Amino acid sequence: MTIAAALGLCIALLIVYLLVTVGRRGSKLPPGPPTLPIIGNLHQIPTSFTHLKIAEWAKQYGDIFSLKLGPATAVVLTSPRLVKTLVDKKSNIYSHRPTSYIGYDVISQGDHLLLMQYSDKWRECRKLVHQFFMESVVVKNHLALVDAEAVQMVRDFIEEPASHMRHPKRFSNSIIMSLGKFFPWALFGTRTPDLSASHMKRLYDLMKDWSGVLEFGNAPPVDVFPFIKYLPERLFGNWRARAHGVSKQMNGLHEEWLNNVVERRKSQGSRNCFMDHALDRKESGKLSLDRHALYFLGGTLMEGGSDTTATALIAFIHAVTKWPEVINKAQSQIDSVVGEDRSPTWEDYAQLPYVAACVKETLRWRPAVPLGLPHVVGEDDTVDGMRIPKGSQIFINAFGIQHDPSRFADPDRFDPERYVGVKQLASELANGDWENRDHYAYGAGRRLCPGIHLAERSLFVAMAKLLWGLNIEPGVDAANRVIDPDVSHERAYTSGLLVCARDYPCRISPRSQARKDTIMREFDLATAEVFARYSDDGAW
Repeated sequence: MTIAAALGLCIALLIVYLLVTVGRRGSKLPPGPPTLPIIGNLHQIPTSFTHLKIAEWAKQYGDIFSLKLGPATAVVLTSPRLVKTLVDKKSNIYSHRPTSYIGYDVISQGDHLLLMQYSDKWRECRKLVHQFFMESVVVKNHLALVDAEAVQMVRDFIEEPASHMRHPKRFSNSIIMSLGKFFPWALFGTRTPDLSASHMKRLYDLMKDWSGVLEFGNAPPVDVFPFIKYLPERLFGNWRARAHGVSKQMNGLHEEWLNNVVERRKSQGSRNCFMDHALDRKESGKLSLDRHALYFLGGTLMEGGSDTTATALIAFIHAVTKWPEVINKAQSQIDSVVGEDRSPTWEDYAQLPYVAACVKETLRWRPAVPLGLPHVVGEDDTVDGMRIPKGSQIFINAFGIQHDPSRFADPDRFDPERYVGVKQLASELANGDWENRDHYAYGAGRRLCPGIHLAERSLFVAMAKLLWGLNIEPGVDAANRVIDPDVSHERAYTSGLLVCARDYPCRISPRSQARKDTIMREFDLATAEVFARYSDDGAW
């Protein structure tokens, strides 16, 4: 046989091998949809609303199923038991992240905390973050600021009700920005005083683009087939230009935030905020993060603290326009506890179980990150007789779990009654038995959202004050006819890694003159006692 013939035979055998093996679902893998040679299931994954297709497959193939992404494997968990068994109890091997050329290499250069590999660097970052977000710090230092920002949000709704999509964003962004200066352990120690703050608009524009780039199925499988990097990007929706655009936005904004802190330290000294603390440790040699990793750490916390809380509040307002009986029942309970002379606070939590249930139901009904970010298993594992190979991506199908009709009857209906009687906060339930887990909006395992304590309290205070002070009704058309609210997934909500309601019509007004007067008085008090402390810098 000639060398050419031998080479041709080898190539032919390699092609046959690839056709027979790559893309196929191997022995004892969890079941899943039929595959094609080489590409596996890649051709079946939609480029938008991926979580809806994943939920559909879960109904067909069960609580655990697999997808073949070319030679790679993804395993989808749609079972609280399996999430507890694998991601929680085996977190030492289920806390890795997949390789992401777009998110890791192009956009964040490996320094985005959400995408960072499970490593000493990740542990160092999480240790710093834990000090900022742990429950005792939230309770001791953060609640006064949360209450003040919630008062302003209600006042903003009264004065500018048409901006109902923006007020929750200012509220959540200002909390994470301003928990500092006079409230220790904050992020940057500055406020977002109104809707005109440029840093807020830039952040939410960035988050929209970032979400689109990272949505499962919305980018070419460059991590599976690296040769795609060398093909014309126009064949795949100009993915590289989109990714570089997000990188430019993200690096520019996050670095600017750090630069502002550095310059402020030179002229005014420390405010004992999170970034001050990190810079102090860096300057003393106790922190190994370089400048890029440091500004990405602050930026990651800003993203997480700003977007998911606002998304939940927007979804809640949307829900009560569709189901007015919810707002009626909530207001009845609030009125039995709180009069017109003050708005509710966190101290009223135990007496307002229906409002607490509204928080949980919102996070169940419309999770901001319906598929979460995939974990990766660090070594071969088995569960229920099925094989999970090392390197498999693990998706916690939060949307599917939370819309499982066997657990939640009529799951597309917003019904806080599901959680009435559940007294524990989400953090307690996340660490308890799987049967009692309320929802998966905060993730699971060692990657559980570190802001869970702040988010739960912020949502309760915000919802309680909104319900106490405002009438929230469906919008009307030009003929003054009530518009039936559309809450459908495909029409009324965006697609992406992060899912948020599209702008919807609604009418918002104060419930009474007395309540309006109370909010204005409380806003004046918050301005004098809290916001005035930031009057020298407001926003950048």
